[in-house]
Amino acid sequence: MTIARALTIAGSDSGGGAGLQADLRTFAFHKVHGMSAVTCLTAQNTLGVQGVMPVEPDFVALQVEAVAGDIGLDAVKTGMLLNAGIIARVARLAAELPLPNLVVDPVMVSRTGVQLIDDDAVVALKNKLLPLAMLVTPNLHEARLLSGIAIETVADMQTAARRIAALGARSVLIKGGALAVGRGTDIWYDGGAWVVLKGDTIDTPHTHGTGCTLAAAIAANLALGLPLREAIVRAKAYVTAALRRSLAIGRGQGPVGHFWPLLGDADG
Repeated sequence: MTIARALTIAGSDSGGGAGLQADLRTFAFHKVHGMSAVTCLTAQNTLGVQGVMPVEPDFVALQVEAVAGDIGLDAVKTGMLLNAGIIARVARLAAELPLPNLVVDPVMVSRTGVQLIDDDAVVALKNKLLPLAMLVTPNLHEARLLSGIAIETVADMQTAARRIAALGARSVLIKGGALAVGRGTDIWYDGGAWVVLKGDTIDTPHTHGTGCTLAAAIAANLALGLPLREAIVRAKAYVTAALRRSLAIGRGQGPVGHFWPLLGDADG
């Protein structure tokens, strides 16, 4: 039996809602063997992040090389890379190994607009890693930072996607979860064609890990051999179902329900 293999290069979320924990759960529910290279440790819960500790860039690389050289990779997803040193080291790996079906979730700005990495790391991401990506999946705030334009409409998203693609990424998926009008509409641009992806709007405050989960689901589908457009469509459906079954745990913002396929009440 051939098992598809996917690697996440991301930070650890001690609360289990996002980061590599969300990625590994997403891989598992797509019947993909998940592996991880930890970039940073966080102390966090549903109320927020209390502390962050980075991993040395060479040790991040050692983790990737260990699994790539033995188990092999069918797809790779990056999440929180934290600093310019880690980003540069991952970019070197992507060029040398290579890292197949590379999905870059540019974890730079939170859904509330708070910048999570410094300016040097943003420059490294734009100049070194994005040109190696099959797909980059920014939220609206990240798309603004990468494109340099304000984004308020679907037309703005299209302009931003074109500018981000010009940085070298093969395709761009801008997530419209924070749109004032048309919330839930995503834009995919592959350098030539546009696809507008509209989904159901799920009314829940428990959305922690949504971006990580979407990128991981896309990577899992790519590992399974699906074309990129179908991988994106299926991933969006998975995330929508997980939002419907989001978890009201803790005293703050809970995570999406990654394990909804086990509930047996509906197919999503």
